[in-house]
Amino acid sequence: MIEDPKGLGAVALGWWRRNIEPRDNPAARALSARLRRGAPMAVLCEPRVQDLAHELSLGPSRAAELVRLAALLAELRENDPAPLPRRVGGEDPVLSQLRFQRLLRAEGEELTAQLRRAIVMADRSCNVAALASDLLRWDAARPRWCFHYFGADAPAKDIQEKTA
Repeated sequence: MIEDPKGLGAVALGWWRRNIEPRDNPAARALSARLRRGAPMAVLCEPRVQDLAHELSLGPSRAAELVRLAALLAELRENDPAPLPRRVGGEDPVLSQLRFQRLLRAEGEELTAQLRRAIVMADRSCNVAALASDLLRWDAARPRWCFHYFGADAPAKDIQEKTA
């Protein structure tokens, strides 16, 4: 994970654990369904999403990122140590290289759709904090995702120097 000095990934993980993870809680299941299926404005009107925005200090200028984050967190069922690109890549990838490249080039709603597909292909399990942190710093995260997809650790120093 790219350095997360503000702990945004940990904040999002805590929010996910309280609001989405408890699948035996009907309120959590209902919120998850509304976030997965809702239009962007409906997602923004959810009080729990507003709580997430407050906890992450995200304002109106980052509303699209907040909607994407909430919708994708709602897709996850399990927090796994492995980041999403490792879960879908590796020696026997469940997400083809072509689809992975398409995901990395995508923007806006297409990015959300591609990430949603990847999460489903990863059995709805990945490192929740890493995913949240990466989504909030998507341009900086994409090069590292390439390394992770192919099962390698990104040379942090080189990537930080080139993206800084």
